[in-house]
Amino acid sequence: MKRLFLMTLAMLSMTMTFAENENATNVANVEAYDMTVNMRKLAEALDLKDDQMDAVESIHNTFNAGMQLAAQASKDERKALVERAVTNDIRWMKYILDEKQYHKYLMLLNATLNNRGLRN
Repeated sequence: MKRLFLMTLAMLSMTMTFAENENATNVANVEAYDMTVNMRKLAEALDLKDDQMDAVESIHNTFNAGMQLAAQASKDERKALVERAVTNDIRWMKYILDEKQYHKYLMLLNATLNNRGLRN
């Protein structure tokens, strides 16, 4: 009886540990896909003009929504959703930013994606 109780306790403990690790992984995963940025800092880094600021903020909010959708998607769909969000973001930013700003934005975006492990 004592052995059965200890065995049950050990199994329950391992199950709880596994579930806790899985939840921690899911939380870390969602946080990696959160692309929220300080728009004032981005505007300074890119030297945005006033008329560009609203458009860039709107595009970035759409990009962030796409990345959050990818974070909630299944593992199989995630890569395609990230690529779609990035492709759309880059395409729309190209219309708003001049060549120098666009080049700097690409460098910032690639560094962010690489640092968060979202690019292979």
